[in-house]
Amino acid sequence: MNPVLGRRPRILAATTATAGLLLVAGCSSDSGGGKTTTASGGVPLVKAGQLTTCTHLPYPPFQSEIDGKVQGFDVSLIDLVAKDLGVKQDIVDTPFENFKTGAFLNSEQCDLAAAGMTITPERAKNVDFSDPYFDATQAVLVDKKSGIGSFADLKGKKVGAQAQTTGEEYAKSKGLDPVSFESSDAVLNGLRTGQVQAVVIDYPVVQGWLKDKANADAFKVVDNLNTGEQYGFTVKKGNTELVAAINKAIKDAKADGTYKKLYEKWIGPYDAAAASASPSAS
Repeated sequence: MNPVLGRRPRILAATTATAGLLLVAGCSSDSGGGKTTTASGGVPLVKAGQLTTCTHLPYPPFQSEIDGKVQGFDVSLIDLVAKDLGVKQDIVDTPFENFKTGAFLNSEQCDLAAAGMTITPERAKNVDFSDPYFDATQAVLVDKKSGIGSFADLKGKKVGAQAQTTGEEYAKSKGLDPVSFESSDAVLNGLRTGQVQAVVIDYPVVQGWLKDKANADAFKVVDNLNTGEQYGFTVKKGNTELVAAINKAIKDAKADGTYKKLYEKWIGPYDAAAASASPSAS
């Protein structure tokens, strides 16, 4: 995702965990501006009574603003974490470059980042990742009239991708020179308006977009690229308590069926292969 340089973080309508009792305990003086509160289980928080989440909008179906409220698959999963901690989730919209460097985590503006972010060794140098919560693939989406039938057909074509994402990196690694767009919405709009002939983009995003009949009538997925990607939530390096809380919420949600329900609500029909791809394009 491409950061909007110079943009101030935007505090958005918070989604709230419905579990009732606030379990904020203990305050300590910290002249260095560090965390001063803890939630249930000793999890440190940057602000009392809330789990502050950095994200980058829009990125449906993981997070986007709907009816004035940020909603989506990521949001719903982090709501489960907040519920376990006895606090509410507050969401801040920030440039994506900060997720890769951990800037907003290190400056303690946010407790965690949730942005449909692929786990990579490079990023893990700057942040600590949760357990993977989503197996992601890249899709090749085209206009049905384009004559493009696979990833192999993209050579010499005008291809779009979201800047600073693994989709863009994959396209470049295969010798393409993709047009960069600032957000997933901009990528898809570029295809819709004919700025590009095809796009390489996360498959879950395409799944949601093609739910619209007008889109499905005009566009189609011609290839799925198994890039081995998995999404994770990130925290400041060394925040083992919060990583443990996130991992527990993910594990519990998968065990009790909540994960499946949220997947079907935000992404589409759920089965074991729902987020896995056909053989990778060479």
